[in-house]
Amino acid sequence: MQVSILSSLSETGGRSAVDATVDNLAQLHGEGFRRVWLTQMPYEPDLLTVLAVALREVDGIEVGTGVIPIQNQHPMLLAQRALTLSLIGNGRFLLGLGMTHQAVTEGMWGIPWDKPVRRLREYLDGLQPLLAGQSADAPGETVTTRGALQIPGAPPPPVYIAALGPQLLKLAGRRTAGTVTWMTGPTTLAEHVGPTLRAAAAGRPEGAVRVVAALPVAVTDDAAGLRARAAEQFAMYGRLPSYRAMLDREGFAGPEDAAIIGDEAAVSERLSGLGGAGVDEFVGVVFDPSAEGRARTRALLRRLDS
Repeated sequence: MQVSILSSLSETGGRSAVDATVDNLAQLHGEGFRRVWLTQMPYEPDLLTVLAVALREVDGIEVGTGVIPIQNQHPMLLAQRALTLSLIGNGRFLLGLGMTHQAVTEGMWGIPWDKPVRRLREYLDGLQPLLAGQSADAPGETVTTRGALQIPGAPPPPVYIAALGPQLLKLAGRRTAGTVTWMTGPTTLAEHVGPTLRAAAAGRPEGAVRVVAALPVAVTDDAAGLRARAAEQFAMYGRLPSYRAMLDREGFAGPEDAAIIGDEAAVSERLSGLGGAGVDEFVGVVFDPSAEGRARTRALLRRLDS
């Protein structure tokens, strides 16, 4: 199982998000990580603009978006930006997409949140031909995309979907490189996410789809203290409907139950269980506030990467 890191533009230590991201990628690359995923929150700087600098400044490490919401930008605009980043990074860019939450889409942007499966399918109808260097002709009910781009030399970035429900998982299995999950435990990954995704990928080449699972992780001798911190830091994911459904499937009371916390042996065992649940890539959200704890966690994750 591949092991990666998830980072955030909010983790700047008071510095510019651009400088902090460049330094973070350089450090993680120097430590031996092959891939980093970065989130895009609605209040943060624009992730793709930051990555245009970071991919140019830091070579040798892959970077994925986990994830970019689709509702507030047209497929052609996103294809332009994604291909440009792939060109800058010489193919080291991965495009993770998702339907952001109703509170953001309708509450902040005034954009309808309805018909999520249709909306994402029509988005891919326009986006994917453009990423492949082809012309798009995709009239739709929620979005229409027509035309072509001219960005020669840009490798098509693999597309992942943040999919949890069965219909989006089937769409991901049929059309994309896989799914990126969050706050989803091993039973749900083994019995729901992986089987639904891979059944939908029937007829595609073996290994065409991957399950990428992101969870909070902390290697520590103070499991109770970090568990309390996880409950506080990730509390909103216990209230958002899509993540609450995943926690309920697992029988978890809250995000602190989904978090992987303990000493090296305990964390290694939990991660081995994820591999056995069909996870192809684990993405660790290192949330220990202490520099020592964070370094200890990254050291174990690096050793477990295969």
